[in-house]
Amino acid sequence: MALRKDFLWGGATAANQCEGAYNVGGRGLANADVLPWGEDRIPVIKGERAMLKPDKEHFYPAQQAIDAYHHYKEDIALFGEMGFKVLRISIAWSRIFPQGDEENPNEEGLQFYEDVFRECHKYGIEPLVTITHYDIPMHLVTKYGGWRDRRLIGFYRRLVTVLFERYGELVHYWLTFNEINIMTSACFMAAGLIFQEGEDRYKTIHDAVHHVLVASAWAVKLCHEMIPGAKIGCMLNAGIYYPATCSPKDVFAAQQENRKHYMFSDVQVRGEYPCYVKKEFERQGYMIPFAEDDEQILKENLVDFVSFSYYSTRVVEAGGEGKYDSNLLRSAPNPYLPTEPWGRFLDPLGLRTTMNEIYDRYQKPLFIVENGLGAVDEPDETGYVEDDYRISYLRDHIRSMKEAVEEDVVDLLGYTCWGPIDLVSVATGQMSKRYGFIYVDRDNEGRGTLKRTKKKSFEWYKKVIASNGEDL
Repeated sequence: MALRKDFLWGGATAANQCEGAYNVGGRGLANADVLPWGEDRIPVIKGERAMLKPDKEHFYPAQQAIDAYHHYKEDIALFGEMGFKVLRISIAWSRIFPQGDEENPNEEGLQFYEDVFRECHKYGIEPLVTITHYDIPMHLVTKYGGWRDRRLIGFYRRLVTVLFERYGELVHYWLTFNEINIMTSACFMAAGLIFQEGEDRYKTIHDAVHHVLVASAWAVKLCHEMIPGAKIGCMLNAGIYYPATCSPKDVFAAQQENRKHYMFSDVQVRGEYPCYVKKEFERQGYMIPFAEDDEQILKENLVDFVSFSYYSTRVVEAGGEGKYDSNLLRSAPNPYLPTEPWGRFLDPLGLRTTMNEIYDRYQKPLFIVENGLGAVDEPDETGYVEDDYRISYLRDHIRSMKEAVEEDVVDLLGYTCWGPIDLVSVATGQMSKRYGFIYVDRDNEGRGTLKRTKKKSFEWYKKVIASNGEDL
């Protein structure tokens, strides 16, 4: 079984990492706009340090990013030249509802995305839209405390209703929340949570998780009702956990760690909290804050496909803490794998293993919506980058992906590599951690012309798409 003839090749970006123009077109302040570059970034991301508005002491890379807001036509033309079938982008919530809780949307923001989607279709590119990608209006953080407040479900429902009404004919693939399982570690970035001293963090985080899961199910319900024939999926930060050894304790610890992440997709695919989670909540003395119709909403509105990001596998050692990798998740060392400069293991076979595990678990179509290599590129005097290391990484991962489809018969809808154009790293705030086929002249401090230049990998990926993955 080869890749399907209508396989969706493309790339993935996010508003908070490429759009910029944070104070243009009626857009309100978002959490991404107050994530500073430098040593304070991780405490802010995790909700351990409050940063409610920008100050003069910090640089905030997302505020301008690569200014895709003003360059999207140029960028989409380059994606079209590569032959993209699909482009994953996200909506900046505060561009549609600047405060997040208004009754009426911002028309200028709505028109911007309509123009972007029409530009995609001009080149035969199908938009794949993440409704929220680490994105929440700051007003919803300061007034309501982020997703800890159940009222956000209603504000999110209003957002998706407006999006489905406006873009139903232009967008046929949707994702509800980006990397939903990261909200338990990157609490401010993913859920708008800032913790107070003495607060019961376990309760706050899992209340927010429940509200997001219910909101996701509402989005599925509304999508199916409002856009017949559209597909809507969930999105997981994936990459399985290996046991550090074949000690039964390590194997069990790895299983427990994997389950923590699958809990989110279990609810979105199967419609209820799994028994192992209910038991864990019971042990913690935690009660899920079910409202009257939550269980029915979750049960009746299941996603059409499971999408995920894959950068690396991780390792669990029983009783060990591990250390954070660049996805804000812990891992013990893996002596069998090399690492990239930011600590992720390079594990192409792990992609195939991860695909098999998710497909075995759910028997739903899969969609790889992020995979890529962050690297320090050295352009020549013309801006050209000879990035054979990126080609090698992607070739190995695409080969592994194809083996999962052709030999293991995994049903796969498409592949969108992360960052087809250089953009701001969400974990580090750096521009120097580059993923793209297109070099953007901008540095970590925000200096540069923003000029776009094709790298060597540009022509390579164009060839991969034209051959439907046969010519690697």
